Amino acid sequence: MTQRANAGSGAGHGSQGAVVEALAKRIFGGSYGEGDVLALRELTAELGATQTVLREAIKVLTAKGLLATRPNHGTYVRPREEWNLLDSDVLRWKLAAGASSDFFADLLELRRSIEPAAAALAAERRTDDDLEALNAALSAMAATEDDPVLLVRADASFHMAMLAASNNRFYAQMHRVIVPVLIHRGRAMYASGGEFEHPHARHAAVAAAVRDRDLDGAYMLMLELLDKSARDFP
Repeated sequence: MTQRANAGSGAGHGSQGAVVEALAKRIFGGSYGEGDVLALRELTAELGATQTVLREAIKVLTAKGLLATRPNHGTYVRPREEWNLLDSDVLRWKLAAGASSDFFADLLELRRSIEPAAAALAAERRTDDDLEALNAALSAMAATEDDPVLLVRADASFHMAMLAASNNRFYAQMHRVIVPVLIHRGRAMYASGGEFEHPHARHAAVAAAVRDRDLDGAYMLMLELLDKSARDFP
C-alpha cells in the first residue's frame, strides 16, 4: 500500500540529515506502517529534497533496517522486528516516539545479562585509569543530590565507565544501547516527583567490589542495583 503523509516541521531543508530525520519520524510515528511503500516523487517535493539526497537518505535508513527496496515494488517499510535497535539512531527515534513497558522490560533483561558480567570482569581486569573513571562518576553522583539532570548524567557516566572497565571490547560498546535508555528512564523517574533512594551508595558498593577484585561481589551488587532501579521505576 502506498501512503502519503504530511511533511513534518523542520524537514524541508532538503539536506540528507534532515530527510533522514523526517522519514524516521514518519516511520516511528506511524505515518508509514510496516509494508507501506514510499511515494518517492511526492517525497522530493514534500521534503524539499533532490532525488539524489532522497536516495542517499533511503540508503541510510536501509542500512539501519527500517527500509528495503524490491524491484517492481519500490521502497517500503520493513517489519518492526527487523529494525536494528542496536543502532544508536534507531534507538533514539524509538525513545522519542514513545516506548512501551515491554520494550523497557526487554532492555532490563539485556542489562541484567550484560552489566553484572561486565562488573565481574572489571573486578578482574580493572586498571588504575578504570578506577579513576569510576571514582569520578561517583564523586559527580555524590554532589548532585538536588539536581536530577546532573544525577542522571553521573549515573550514565558510571555505567559507561563500568562497561569500559570490563576491558571487553564488545561489552564496552554496549553503552550505545544501555546509556540512552538509562538517561531516558532516569529523567522520567525523577520528573515523576516520587521519593527515591539516592543511588550513590549502591553504585559505590559495586565500585568497591571492583576495586577489591571481588568478582562475585561485583556481579551480585550490580545485579541488585539493576533490580532496585527496576522496582523504583517499573
